[in-house]
Amino acid sequence: MTLATSYILVAEDERGQAEILKYNLEEEGFRVGVAPDGQRALDMIGEAVPDLLVLDWMLPEVSGIKIMKKLRSGSDTKTLPVIMLTARGEEDDRLRGFEVGVDDYVVKPYLPSELIARVHAVLRRSRPELEEENIEYGGIELDLTRMRVTRDGAPIDLASTEFRLLRALMSHPGRVYSRNRLIDLAWGSTTYLEDRTVDVAIKRLRSALNEGGKADLIRTVRSEGYALE
Repeated sequence: MTLATSYILVAEDERGQAEILKYNLEEEGFRVGVAPDGQRALDMIGEAVPDLLVLDWMLPEVSGIKIMKKLRSGSDTKTLPVIMLTARGEEDDRLRGFEVGVDDYVVKPYLPSELIARVHAVLRRSRPELEEENIEYGGIELDLTRMRVTRDGAPIDLASTEFRLLRALMSHPGRVYSRNRLIDLAWGSTTYLEDRTVDVAIKRLRSALNEGGKADLIRTVRSEGYALE
């Protein structure tokens, strides 16, 4: 198992918010469970302890704080990484969360990309053995630590944007990524770019990967986006 295939449990009673979190986490490759209340969250954790819990402070049935106290007193869950979500921004509430063992704290409203970044950071700190250093597919190898790319052993020179595009495509071979999703992954969700920008970057990536007459592994899906196959 790697960071990308870790199991994340989202305990969130706001249905729309839970669905957004689930969608974005699954887009990152995580396996995701959703609990609509505190008791269901405890039941699901009892059935299968997740690699990380995203926990809303104000849950029905059992509050986030009570859940934290129960988790930290259990032998199987005392080290479970937890990111707490709350609409409260007061310093006292943050301190209380950290006092009961929360690993990180995100105040609503927030950008999904911010939470995703926190999830990765907390998982890296808590489970360093899960950190991926290399991704391989179809003779292409990405060294994520040194940001180097090779194909069939030969080095390929990529700009940082093309590197991020390739990493996204290689993380889920066969998955079709829309241009908007590739913009989020390669440039950032707060950046506004035209679809044409993605097409130009993919063209540069193809040119670099296919140098010397190598087979083109990037498939263009008409009106949809791109996939690596």
